[in-house]
Amino acid sequence: QVQLVESGGGLVQAGGSLRLSCAASGRSSSITIMGWFRQAPGKERERVATITWGGGSTFYADSVKGRFTTSRDNVKNTVYLQMNSLKPEDTAVYSCAATTSYRSVWQLIPVALYTYWGQGAQVTVSS
Repeated sequence: QVQLVESGGGLVQAGGSLRLSCAASGRSSSITIMGWFRQAPGKERERVATITWGGGSTFYADSVKGRFTTSRDNVKNTVYLQMNSLKPEDTAVYSCAATTSYRSVWQLIPVALYTYWGQGAQVTVSS
């Protein structure tokens, strides 16, 4: 079992920055890929970023590329999502997720394979 605890989020004006953290515990050594997802009211869940747990390779959705950065600290078993130049359309509940599976196209590993989820963090960007 893996437990994920998120922190960060909050309210920020457009153009501002926020950082989300996702701390993994339990059998974190079994994690292969971490993902960041967001869901706004009335919208489908969107994959925002993906990072491989071991190598730190990253992938970003076009909607956040160049503004968001994900990174990991394997000593602290924590993954971060640094969000810069935030826009009102970035407003959503952000969740981190972990999978112990692997696919050749790891960047787009099916959401259903993300077994473990954080509790979610609200990010609100005011205009």
